[in-house]
Order: sequence, then C-alpha cells, then structure tokens
Amino acid sequence: MADKAEIIRGIFAAYLSNDRSRVEDALTEDFRFTTPYDDRIDKPTYFERCWKGSDWIERHELERIFVEGDEAFVTYKCTARDGKSFRNTEFFVFAGDKVRSIDVYFGASYQDGVFVKQAG
Repeated sequence: MADKAEIIRGIFAAYLSNDRSRVEDALTEDFRFTTPYDDRIDKPTYFERCWKGSDWIERHELERIFVEGDEAFVTYKCTARDGKSFRNTEFFVFAGDKVRSIDVYFGASYQDGVFVKQAG
C-alpha cells in the first residue's frame, strides 16, 4: 500500500501542474468533497464546480501532514501570483490507496505577507 503522505503530495503536485487526470485517478468513484460552501458533493460535481486552471497559483507549501491509519490532515499555504495567500487544513479519508473524501477547513488570508481580515 502506498504511503498516504506521498499520495497527498502527489495530489498537490498534480493540482499545481493542472494534471486533472492524475487527481481523478487518486479519488474513489464514490468520492465526497466538503467545504463551508459544499456539502459532500460527489466527484463529477467537484470537478465541475471546483476544478479550475492552476495558472493563478504561484506555489503550495505543504507545512504539515499527519497520517493515522486511513485518515490524514494536511495544512498548507497557497500563494497566488497576485501576492495573495491563504492557509487551509484538509482532512483526507482513504480507501486503500485512493482518497474517499476531503473536508476543507479554510484558514486566514494574507496579502503581501500581512493578515487580511475577512468580512463577515
């Protein structure tokens, strides 16, 4: 069985290189995706609603990956080409070597390294 942390690193690398087929192959057919805007959407809806070109991303910095059995948390910082950045944490659930679900927890946003307070 593949190392789950390496699978996660591979998914993030595939996002950055805009390799949709590699991401699709990493997900189970019954995959579910949850964010504050999406409640357990299925794989086709995820790609329709959430997949977009990665040309706006300058880099991902995977800060922490914690794996426990078939579950993992990853915290990362994403920096956009316009200088904005944000930090998120995602919770992965695996079925074997594939990802069955991802829950995304949004973190703070930054502009040129400075915290940007969100309206709300």
